[in-house]
Amino acid sequence: MKSKSKITGQDLLGIGYTEGPALGLALSIAQGYRGKSKAARLTLLERVLREPALYRDHALLGELSQVLIQQEQTTQQNLTERKDYTIYGADGIEGGAIHQMEIAMKLPITVAGALMPDAHQGYGLPIGGVLATDNAVIPYGVGMDIGCRMCMSIYDISPTLMETQTYELKKSLVEHSRFGLATFDRPRDHEILSDSAFDEISMLRGLKGKAWSQMGTSGGGNHFVEYGTVEIADADNAYELPVGKYLAVLSHSGSRGLGAAIARHYTDVAKRSCELPKEARHLAWLDLDSEAGIEYWRAMTLAGDYASACHHQIHDRLSEYLGEKPRAMIENHHNFAWKEQDADDREIIVHRKGATPAGAGVYGIIPGSMTAPGYIVRGRGHAESLNSAAHGAGRQMSRSKAKQQLSKKEVAAYIKSKGVDLIGAGLDEAPMPYKDIQTVMAAQTDLVDIVGIFSPRIVRMCGDAKLLGIDS
Repeated sequence: MKSKSKITGQDLLGIGYTEGPALGLALSIAQGYRGKSKAARLTLLERVLREPALYRDHALLGELSQVLIQQEQTTQQNLTERKDYTIYGADGIEGGAIHQMEIAMKLPITVAGALMPDAHQGYGLPIGGVLATDNAVIPYGVGMDIGCRMCMSIYDISPTLMETQTYELKKSLVEHSRFGLATFDRPRDHEILSDSAFDEISMLRGLKGKAWSQMGTSGGGNHFVEYGTVEIADADNAYELPVGKYLAVLSHSGSRGLGAAIARHYTDVAKRSCELPKEARHLAWLDLDSEAGIEYWRAMTLAGDYASACHHQIHDRLSEYLGEKPRAMIENHHNFAWKEQDADDREIIVHRKGATPAGAGVYGIIPGSMTAPGYIVRGRGHAESLNSAAHGAGRQMSRSKAKQQLSKKEVAAYIKSKGVDLIGAGLDEAPMPYKDIQTVMAAQTDLVDIVGIFSPRIVRMCGDAKLLGIDS
């Protein structure tokens, strides 16, 4: 027999609550509220529903108040007619990536877009997607690994060093780089850890310790640190590098646990305040005039600077080992959002999720796979691409499929045939799952000029470092 004093979900629906988090929380509060009649509890919960701001600091009702306030601020957004956009290298792009871009181009905040030739499906915006919006930022348009970037140090050292000191260089990569969950016993300090955002943004306060412990390290997956040969083909470059061959260090990594936590948190915030149709839900945005939008932009900037600091420490360690300062350092990020101007001189927010900035005269690095060349490029400032280019070869085979279809023996033989020494890496990062980098570059000749070519020789990725007696 039901108790006459028990409040049910139907009771709460009757006083104006709707299905969702607030209903469940109100029901839990009602059932735990002792010493009040059913009528009194319903009256109180109705008051909270009508004027939630009055109960913001209430010990028991404060959480319900916050949920209701958030619910009031949530706006239902409808998709609009798709805007036109340019696809580069369309023949090599899977349908899933194009479908995701089509949805992104229907957002009411979308101004313009482009899809790069290395594109493949991701979450929300596809990898290789470039999207310009009006005064709004999409956390999943930036991506989980905020500020993920390339960094190259070029040394006035003959690349023959990689033939005469192969073992020593392998050992230097194991000693001076860390991947995945591995960290240095004594991380180096960096001024980025003193950024006031760590204290002033509540969700960042608990992340400073992790950021410190992961300083100078690289993530798993497709992140790497490698030695290789750079051949400069264009003497007219901003780094005053003569035509010739040089030893180089190339790294690829992002903002580690810090960036991932920022992405998850603000994506959840965006989804709560911006309700989109199911197929577009990962493209929820934050208005840059809102408190959450301003916070995310600051946290994103911090994560980008942190990623850069990690790269610089990797290169500093290897420069110390080599006993040389680099003659040039080239760096660019490809998971970020920028405030830029369009052709009509209006400010737009350009998301490059797996795309390289390629404004006129802007230098960047587009890597291939562990056995394929990468390219030092100079942007040509092409408006239809939103001043962007590909960020790599791009995947043509999923990670799970690569693990199912490839064998260690097959991959090892292939890598050896290309003259590359590999430390670590799983089958999902084998060269075969990647597109042909030459095809990708051929699809974007309007977007970038090639200044130099990087050929990988000794590659370190996440995984077992026990190679030729080398232990991590």
